[in-house]
Amino acid sequence: MSRSRSAPAARLDQVDALRGFALLGILAVNIWSFADPYYASPVSNPAYSSGLDHAVRWLVSILFEAKFYLLFSFLFGYSFTLQMDAAQRSGERFVPRMLRRQLALLAIGLVHGALLFHGEILSLYAVLGLVLLMLRGWSARWATGLAILLITGTALLFLLFGISLLEAGLYTGTADGEPLLKDLALSGSALQTLAYNASHWLETAAALWLLQGPSTLAMFLLGYVAGRKQLLVAPYTFAPRLTRRLALTLPLGLGGALLYGYWAAYAPGGGLEIIGYGISQLTAPLLAASYAMLLLKSFDSALGQRLCRRLAPLGRMSLSNYLLQSLILSLLFTGYGLGLVNHLPLLWIPLLVIAIYLLQMQLSALWLRSHLYGPCEWLLRAVTIAAWPSWRKRLAA
Repeated sequence: MSRSRSAPAARLDQVDALRGFALLGILAVNIWSFADPYYASPVSNPAYSSGLDHAVRWLVSILFEAKFYLLFSFLFGYSFTLQMDAAQRSGERFVPRMLRRQLALLAIGLVHGALLFHGEILSLYAVLGLVLLMLRGWSARWATGLAILLITGTALLFLLFGISLLEAGLYTGTADGEPLLKDLALSGSALQTLAYNASHWLETAAALWLLQGPSTLAMFLLGYVAGRKQLLVAPYTFAPRLTRRLALTLPLGLGGALLYGYWAAYAPGGGLEIIGYGISQLTAPLLAASYAMLLLKSFDSALGQRLCRRLAPLGRMSLSNYLLQSLILSLLFTGYGLGLVNHLPLLWIPLLVIAIYLLQMQLSALWLRSHLYGPCEWLLRAVTIAAWPSWRKRLAA
């Protein structure tokens, strides 16, 4: 009986720790949308023109961009199976619960996008979660096949598009007025920031659907398959062949990341970056898988267990922490607060990522000492189960 009680807890701790780790990568990428008005534009920021500045941007592209949202999406699909098990244990119908949950997530995403971060991804997760709900009856073989088709098909389309741009002579992008408009809006008043976020949400959402929608659904499906097979339950099935698997996934993942990162830093906005992104569609899932396998394997050691305990609270409050990241970044970089957009030296930005992440790690641990859920997780659970869950641990006892 003691083993049956401890196994689910261990599984959740490891999954939560992975999700907490993914939050670091998401913060490391999203901060540039606030700090640099030229981020994701066709040209590089002229203020960040030194070799060191380009090297930092290159490293961010290599190690973080287009990797951690894949890991987060995989864990969303994995947690979907945990929701299925929870509904079965409680004797509740699963479909109504998930419909309420996804609609609540969509509402949170829409508010988040309009007020704080027009590049938010919650609304995409909410809609694609409904697609996963419709596909939940598929076998592992069919779900895996669709995931592979989505990844390879999307990569091929980006490669063809990039090649067509090169044939037209568009090796890099051309400047437009959007970075200046963003700089003026985010460094202006709170009302200007609000107007910019609200007016650009739909445009950015469409771009996210194009750039990340297929791969997100693919990772949902792979996470769902992993959840049904309990692949993240120790002892891990990949552990005996970890070295062999890493020998395949890590070089291929890093190779694609090096190409994409180089072209994103030195030739943004044109055919070269598009080709790099197409290659990254194929190789980024391999690098994300390498990150996950290495981290899960590290949890076997004493130091790794301590790391797992530190990361797990972050992951248990992933929705609250994701929104808190946007709030902190808005207060630092936009008209809601200090308006530091385009004013910080580039080397300060990675240091700020570390500081914010460590702060969230501490706040999450403190909050969960006395609460069962993060504040946003509590709200989402209330909508999911159509009842008010316990707020504090002492009340639950």
